[in-house]
Amino acid sequence: MNAARHGQSAHDADHHHETDQGLERDVDHHRGLAADLARLLTRSTTRRQSLRWLFAGVGSAVLPLAGCGGGVSADDGFGLSSSTTTTGAASTGSGSAVCSVIPEETGGPYPGDGTNRNANGVANALVLSGIVRSDIRSSVAGASGVAAGVPLTIRLKIENVAQGCAAAAGATVYLWHCTREGGYSMYSSGIIGENYLRGVQEADSDGYVTFTTIFPGCYDGRMPHVHFEVYPSLAKATSAANRIKTSQFTFPLAIANEAYTSSGYASSIGNLARMSFATDNVFSDGTALQMASVTGTASQGYSAALTVGVNW
Repeated sequence: MNAARHGQSAHDADHHHETDQGLERDVDHHRGLAADLARLLTRSTTRRQSLRWLFAGVGSAVLPLAGCGGGVSADDGFGLSSSTTTTGAASTGSGSAVCSVIPEETGGPYPGDGTNRNANGVANALVLSGIVRSDIRSSVAGASGVAAGVPLTIRLKIENVAQGCAAAAGATVYLWHCTREGGYSMYSSGIIGENYLRGVQEADSDGYVTFTTIFPGCYDGRMPHVHFEVYPSLAKATSAANRIKTSQFTFPLAIANEAYTSSGYASSIGNLARMSFATDNVFSDGTALQMASVTGTASQGYSAALTVGVNW
């Protein structure tokens, strides 16, 4: 399909200092403990703060709420749980089992969704023929570049929290991230004319979208991460004004350290050594709903999975 349409107000975040772009303010009436916890956990800042005391202080009291949210449940079809150990570096996705809306985050300075400009004008990958695809390692629409790096399969399960975390069949995800060297297609020097590592996928009947890509590098000032936007349908993924969620997710530190021993990631080693989740502007308030579960090795490639709760 030719996805030829999208727009929205510009993102002004600095390359090294992306900041949160708003908080979920869903309000629920008090209907006992379960309702109170659900209400707290659907508010961005409160949710991630609450996760700390909920699991530390309440313990089994929250178990009746389990069933969906960040991380990947054992019955989601991907064969992972929220504490899955990899076959390579040890990895435990710290996603909560509680049904929660993933935090709203900045799209950063390189969204390529028509909301800002590059050196050539408005940067909009979503008007490009061929942008609706699963394998995002190659450029489309006449550009011929191919992004090199450790193979990575990303599988997101989109759930509608407003409907009891039902699978959001037909929801559409636009996903993008940096190269192994830390640059962004359409923006960074030398790759402004490329559009790889960007793509759109419509969720299947079970709410899944899958992207084949490469493990992103780590540039100075940010932990490794992937950006994405969620739209209610492929038809509405034609204008950034229709987005229902903008967020980011990350990877376990052990996985990133292992991946960066591979060829082409030399700069990421030093950048990652100077960073931590505690000092990252996006993830410093917690990664419970944004930490992917990962399997695989640097030599064979990785598979990452995350359940993404949205509310519309």
